[in-house]
Order: sequence, then structure tokens, then C-alpha cells
Amino acid sequence: MALVFSNSMDAVALTRQLVDIESITGNEGRMADCLHDELTKLGFESTKIQIDGARQNVFAHPPGFPKPELVFSTHLDTVPPFIASSEDATHIYGRGACDAKGIIAAQVAAAVRLREENINTGMLFVVGEERDSSGAKAANKNPCGSKFLINGEPTENCVALASKGALRVDVIARGRMAHSAYPELGESAIEKLLDALTRLRTMKLPYEEGIGPSTLNIGMIEGGRATNVIPDYARAQLLYRLVGPADALRRDIEKAAAGFAEVSFPLEIPFMRFRKFDGLPTMTAAFTTDIPWLTNWGEPVLFGPGSIQVAHTDGECIEKKQLHDAIDVYCLLARKLLGGS
Repeated sequence: MALVFSNSMDAVALTRQLVDIESITGNEGRMADCLHDELTKLGFESTKIQIDGARQNVFAHPPGFPKPELVFSTHLDTVPPFIASSEDATHIYGRGACDAKGIIAAQVAAAVRLREENINTGMLFVVGEERDSSGAKAANKNPCGSKFLINGEPTENCVALASKGALRVDVIARGRMAHSAYPELGESAIEKLLDALTRLRTMKLPYEEGIGPSTLNIGMIEGGRATNVIPDYARAQLLYRLVGPADALRRDIEKAAAGFAEVSFPLEIPFMRFRKFDGLPTMTAAFTTDIPWLTNWGEPVLFGPGSIQVAHTDGECIEKKQLHDAIDVYCLLARKLLGGS
């Protein structure tokens, strides 16, 4: 589908057209192609940067300004399933409406407006944010030299003061198989896992003043072979939302599970703090973003239209007024950061 950018940068129309491109993580190629073509038509110099297969990041900047001081960024991918766009008088609906295709539309519109004011900003749209931030990690190896990065996620048009980190934990219990009629001959891995999880659930978690508590979600549990077999293996996957460094929490988790299960930590995304802007509403993001993987792109700011509470749901949407207001605030943030009025 070819995207249509009007001279007035109709952000609602652009959002709907982007939503109607299926770009579930791993399948972002068509989205990158369309954005590249249309950014070029808008007069930006646009480059597609291959990540793997047909998956590509897109980096764009005004002609003659390959090293903009400020870059807008968000992600091309969405979670499944694909949901086509629709709208009513006040909202746009569909997968990616707020996370993050409406944000792309707002950032493109802001970059066009700022270019007309001779404030030259870049745009970086990356793949893989919803899974492993592969696009952001690749981009961080080749920064453009920017001083500031305004990352877009649904913050309801509030500037984030912080974003929680994440610590993923695998908890594995091992036992010994036996006939269920003779449980004394075996050792139940599931019972050991339940004991470990009970200790982990009752463990005191860190709290940060002004931010709130760390939280725990037991996301997956698996184990056992049959109802008449004492289970020799059980596993749980946990996710902690961090409000500070993870070192002490790691030690507490290992101590709580000791004697019942093994623990490993396959993923950690750090807790981040950001600057405050006078006169703009603020929030704390309980979710993670690509920002920790884009450290070489300048001082980060986190801001975007839409509510994270409807992202990833079958009713995902973005308010039209909030979308238009976001364009104004993106421009305001750029002017503040670059020393303008």
C-alpha cells in the first residue's frame, strides 16, 4: 500500500494508513519500505538499514544535515494479531494505533514542521522493540552524532520522569520420576517449584520514592509428564519491573530459591531516569522502552500520545485530539532542547 502524505500532514490519515500495514515483529519489511519511500517524497534523505532478512531500520534527515542534533525515534513493529484500522469522531482504532504508529505519524509531522522553521531534526524508526530491541541495538553501533533522542511510546502526552526496568528470571526445579502410587520413591519437581515461588512471592521488593514499587509477574509455568508420574522437571518464567539497580534483587532471588530451584537471568533492561521540563505534565512509565539500547544517540526524552493501558489489546486506539496535541509538544520539546524559544 502506498502511503499518502498531504501538504498539511494529516496525522489521522497517516496513522490509519500505517495501521493498515501488517508489521508484527519479524515482518517489518513492508512498513520500512513504505516509510522510506514516503519520507523521500517529503524531501528527507532516507536510508534503509538492514537488520536481518527483509527487516530494516529507517533513518531520515533533511538534505544536507546527515548529523542532526536531535532525533525522533520509535518502533515499526507491533504485537500480534493484526487488526485493521477504523475510526469514529474521536478515536482511531487498530493494532499499532498508539503503539506506535500514531506516534510515527506525529513525529513525522513534527519533523516536517520543524524543518519549515529551519530546525533540522532526524528520525529513526527501528524493528524489534516488542521482542528483543534488535533494531535499537543495531542502531546503537552506528549513531549519527545527535545530542538528544526523543523516544516515542504511549505516555498520554506526559513527559516521563522515569521508566521502569525489567528483569526476566527462569526458575527451574528438578526432581526424580516415580510411579504416582509410590510418591515416596520419587521427588516432585513441581512441589519444589511451588515452594520456590511461594518464597519469591512473599519476598519484599524494592520501592523508590516518587516512582513506586518493583513488581513481580509469574508469566508462565510448565512441568510434569503425566498425572500418574511424579514430575522430574518444572519451570517458571518471571518478570520483575525494576525501580533501581538489579544487583541486590538478583541476590535476594537466588537466596529465596536456594534449596528448591535453580535460577538464571536471561534478560535485564535497566531502570532509567529522565529530565523534567517546566510547564509540561509528567508521569512514570511502568513499561520498558528501546531507550536503554540507544545510549549513543544522545540524552533521552520519553514522550508520546496514547495510553499504554489500551496498547496490546483488541481495543487499541488513540485519541485524535491527543495525536494532534502531540505534534505541538514534540516541536516544543525540540525547541527547548535545541535552545530555541
